Amino acid sequence: MRFESPFAAGLNLLLESEAWARERLVPFAGETLELRAPPLPGLRFSIAADGRLAPAAADAAPALVISAGPGALAAAVQGEEQLLRAVDVTGNARLASEVMFLFRHLRWDVEGEMAKVLGDVAAHRLAGLARDVAAWHADAARRIAGSLVEYAAEERRLLIRRGELAEHAAAQARLRDGLERLEKRIERLVA
Repeated sequence: MRFESPFAAGLNLLLESEAWARERLVPFAGETLELRAPPLPGLRFSIAADGRLAPAAADAAPALVISAGPGALAAAVQGEEQLLRAVDVTGNARLASEVMFLFRHLRWDVEGEMAKVLGDVAAHRLAGLARDVAAWHADAARRIAGSLVEYAAEERRLLIRRGELAEHAAAQARLRDGLERLEKRIERLVA
């Protein structure tokens, strides 16, 4: 007997609650997909006939490989679109399209799952608290990043603002043009 990985169990729990998502995966039954996020070991799954994920056979070649590079975690913090740009996808294009569609549209209803155990009111309050904490952390991260950028640009002069860079580039262009005119005058004087 092979045990299901916790990651696959979580995905199957999510697929369990959304029949439309399983229906989108059914045409790819028997296909194997692999998730890679070095230095972690790769996770390999097969798509079962009912659209759920099952452990893949050890010798099964993946039809789709999704690789998250070292910048994927930082991209995930910036948002879904940035994360998708930081991920490399190779293999079956139709399966990749479906997986990316599910990634964009499949959402876990945490509040609904907690309501089954704790009740509606407690689940709603806990979910609201979690959203508030997440928003506070995101706001704090934005403020810290903004402060670091301001410090680097204003106090330490490690960064240059766009306007200053444009002024510097214009001054450099004027200097280059002046040098070219001076060289031509010198050439005329010598001649």
